[in-house]
Amino acid sequence: MQKCRWRAVVVLRKFLTFAICAITMMALLSVHVQVFPSSRAPDLPDPYKLPTTTTQQLDVNKYSILSTEQEQSWRRDRTHSHLSKPPLSSRKLDGARRNSDSKLWKPPSNRDYLPCVEPGPNYTSPGESEGYLLVHTNGGLNQMRAGICDMVAVARIINATLVVPELDKRSFWQDTSNFSDVFDEDHFINALASDVKIIKRLPKEMANASKIIKHFRSWSGMDYYQGEIASMWKTYRVIRAAKSDSRLANNNLPPNIQKLRCRACYEALRFAPRIEEMGKMLVERMRSYGPYIALHLRYEKDMLAFSGCTYGLSSAEADELKKIREETAYWKVKEIDSREQRSKGYCPLIPKEVAMFLTALGYPSNTPIYIAAGEIYGGDSRMADLQSRYPILKSKEKLASVEELEPFINHASQMAALDYIVSIESDVFIPSYSGNMARAVEGHRRFLGHRKTISPDRKQLVHLFDKIDRGKLKEGESLSTKIIEIHKRRQGSPRRRKGPISGTKGMERFRSEEAFYVNPLPDCLCQRHSPNSNISLMIK
Repeated sequence: MQKCRWRAVVVLRKFLTFAICAITMMALLSVHVQVFPSSRAPDLPDPYKLPTTTTQQLDVNKYSILSTEQEQSWRRDRTHSHLSKPPLSSRKLDGARRNSDSKLWKPPSNRDYLPCVEPGPNYTSPGESEGYLLVHTNGGLNQMRAGICDMVAVARIINATLVVPELDKRSFWQDTSNFSDVFDEDHFINALASDVKIIKRLPKEMANASKIIKHFRSWSGMDYYQGEIASMWKTYRVIRAAKSDSRLANNNLPPNIQKLRCRACYEALRFAPRIEEMGKMLVERMRSYGPYIALHLRYEKDMLAFSGCTYGLSSAEADELKKIREETAYWKVKEIDSREQRSKGYCPLIPKEVAMFLTALGYPSNTPIYIAAGEIYGGDSRMADLQSRYPILKSKEKLASVEELEPFINHASQMAALDYIVSIESDVFIPSYSGNMARAVEGHRRFLGHRKTISPDRKQLVHLFDKIDRGKLKEGESLSTKIIEIHKRRQGSPRRRKGPISGTKGMERFRSEEAFYVNPLPDCLCQRHSPNSNISLMIK
């Protein structure tokens, strides 16, 4: 009996030991499965798959959605506080990297042309002044710039003391800016000290001196200024130039005078420090999006009214522009055939045409574009076609806050100066019209190393775009091939300045010449290997 009980206890112990071991093994296996899940989980139907998104991931995704909405809101709201450098998405960065290696951004060869603006060995400091030259500039910023630089050369020719020029306050823009508001006045005076004596204002003792207001003859050479104008010093102590634009010939002037014009334009006539600072900040913000195009979209009310270009406008808009033209006294031509203007290539490209042009050249939709312009006539509705194709459209108003732009607003020349800086520094510059701004920027970019500048052939483009309107041509490879071929040699490569059109005479002959500041070659650019080229490399 006792022996049977002992056997039962042994069996029970073994059973308990086995049970404990089994339970322990099960526990260990359970822990193993939870901590180290098998990578070979059986494929389950979608309804049975476990969710892989954790609560933390859901919160992050929710935050990302909110951030995207906030960013879009900031971009829509021009008055929001600025970001010093707008962040780039990986897509934008990848696009920018791809584009930066493309031939689309490659500048033309400069063929070793470098600035050579130092005067020759026989050039002397300014002699004893014969009198004072007062200058009233006229036009917009770039028209005034060219006029100021020409008047520096005129002062040298007639041996005058130049009084810092007055800026035009009566033009279409009604800008009240003084010279020192737009340009660095002290730098202008000091940089030209070896060429011309320049003072900030007429001395008080000259208040009652004999004066004359003179309209200098357009496109005049040395004989005119050394003869007719210089002879006035016998009678007058102060000569006032009523206008400054196009008063000096483009060609056939002494090399030292031509180089002086370039020194004045590209070295001495620097923008005021606060404009330079703001301009550089805009460039940095624009560059944060990658290589960019500066598009001078000359589709503003004054340009359309002056040129009589009404293609794509309503009859009410066309009437408004005609009224402006009729009421602007110094615009001589009142009746203009808009269709004829456009067919001859005399009209600026409209935003839709610009979009088609850029697409045909091959620029992708993620290309950053800076709009260098004032208020576009027709506003956002007129920009819709361009915006839809190229959504990264920026302007000074979008890149900077209202507070940052406040010192420059209501001063057209200062706002234009900001556009000028961003355009000069762009990877590609494209003007929709060959006005004063386009010509000035093109010339400056040539001087700085022939940076890529694509000049649209508007006459041929309009012909192609009209075919599209009539259904005889479609956008695509055929159009792209044609447009690329047309513009193969219109990208800012080195060439000599064009002379007058053959057969033209009188004033028309001078008007047909390429302006000096559009292309300073050969006067101010020399090839590195040329003997006696007197190269002076300017780094900015």
